Amino acid sequence: MRILETVCLPHNKTHFFSNINIDYLAGDKKLEAFYNFKPNDEGLKAAIEARKSYPINRSVLVEALQKQYDGFTLHEAVSDNIELLKEPHTFTICTAHQPNLMTGYLYFIYKILHTVKLARHLKSIQPAYNFVPVFYIGSEDNDLDELGTFRYNDVKYRWNTEQKGAVGRMNTKDLQPLLQQLISLLGPPGDNTERLKEIIAKAYAPNHTIATATRHLVNELLGSYGVVVIDSDDVALKQLFIPVLKQELFQPVSDEIVHQQTSDLNKSYAGQAFSRPINLFYLKDNIRERIEQTATGWQVLHTNIHFDKTALEQEVEQHPERFSPNVILRGLFQESILPDIAFIGGGSEVAYWLQLKGVFEHYKVFFPALVLRQSFLISNNDSNNLQKKLGLNDEEIFQPTEQLVQYFVKKHSAHDLELSNLENEMQAVFDRIKERATNIDATLRGSAEAALTRMKHQMHVMEKKMLRAEKRNMADKIAQLYKLKNTLFPNNSLQERYDTFMPFYLEKGPSFFDSLLAATLPYGQQFVILK
Repeated sequence: MRILETVCLPHNKTHFFSNINIDYLAGDKKLEAFYNFKPNDEGLKAAIEARKSYPINRSVLVEALQKQYDGFTLHEAVSDNIELLKEPHTFTICTAHQPNLMTGYLYFIYKILHTVKLARHLKSIQPAYNFVPVFYIGSEDNDLDELGTFRYNDVKYRWNTEQKGAVGRMNTKDLQPLLQQLISLLGPPGDNTERLKEIIAKAYAPNHTIATATRHLVNELLGSYGVVVIDSDDVALKQLFIPVLKQELFQPVSDEIVHQQTSDLNKSYAGQAFSRPINLFYLKDNIRERIEQTATGWQVLHTNIHFDKTALEQEVEQHPERFSPNVILRGLFQESILPDIAFIGGGSEVAYWLQLKGVFEHYKVFFPALVLRQSFLISNNDSNNLQKKLGLNDEEIFQPTEQLVQYFVKKHSAHDLELSNLENEMQAVFDRIKERATNIDATLRGSAEAALTRMKHQMHVMEKKMLRAEKRNMADKIAQLYKLKNTLFPNNSLQERYDTFMPFYLEKGPSFFDSLLAATLPYGQQFVILK
């Protein structure tokens, strides 16, 4: 993909990021107690040194990865990176996401490419170490409504299946009709289209699991960059987590710790993640349900599965894969099995990780540097030309739509549509009227003030009528403005939270990813517009 111009904007100019994200990027002192390493070169150097005191079981990790990749044709870069994980001077840069069909959203790709960019950047400034980009599949998530939908050409597709439980374990067999429908619509004809059809058909082949399909998809699209995919739903890896599972079940502490940290955060921000007394699900066959302690033992909600202490201890020891961490413990598991120094996440992810530092400290697990993932807006030639025609700069297009329309009309009107100056003059006149009336009779003060209030209201009504009239005069340009906003910000959201990678790949092929990687900032410190 040929990029003619790259524009960087501070996140606080986009109107799409929360205060906690803005303050975190700015290094606000209110947040310093909630993380250990700043997202910059110095912070990552410190993270590397600190990580050395938190060894992980590399042999189990590598063996698990080799088994997970069994039967795959690996890019040499992926094979090399898996081998490098055996070495104590190799560290990982991780991002995580659920196994959305067709990746779900553009930011799925952005997150993964960001791990590649940061790994390469760190290698350039810390050549004595190796850095491996890792994509952690949250395959145990059971939110099929979210994971089973995607868009192509502004049409929303949904996988209607009777399967239940962890989406990553679901079989692709009954997905085939939807896939064939999608594949038949991909276009225009050409090498990129044929390549994408082949990738999708191979990834979601009948009788693959969704987790396997997602690994195939990421491996085919991004494996050349050395991205290693790890599936959290793994017996050997869960065995490493047994001590945490036992404490969470029999002597739970995470809920209390998170509540305290959330209470501290809530003095300035709204909490993101909701903690439970037991932050684990029970995962077996087609169920993934919360575990609750009762007067007689432990109950798996919405089932007839019940454990006493002896039975539950035995279940954890023999089947740790049946215990699935929720959002509070998922990161803890991730950092227990990977030699991570940085976690790259979206705005909500960074926000809820700031609630978790105390949990990591309690379990003596390394708490990585938190990096806000790179965000992009891709503006094609038509949008670029329309933006120039409307005379809008790159910051202005991020204004909320109706706010932007009003701004545009007032900016381009030949008339002064603001009556605030006249209102000030009117206030001065009414002050004199009120004074004169009050001198005659003090009870007239209220009447004078009421008259002023009515007049102000009428002025505001007239101001709105003038604005509406000028909008009608500019109807063509306003229609173009709506078109621009709907193209760049579909459904009033960021493009990356609406579209998938597919239309861009069909047009540009693998060079699309190369262009994104080149434009990614190592620490995602600004929002990037690609033109």
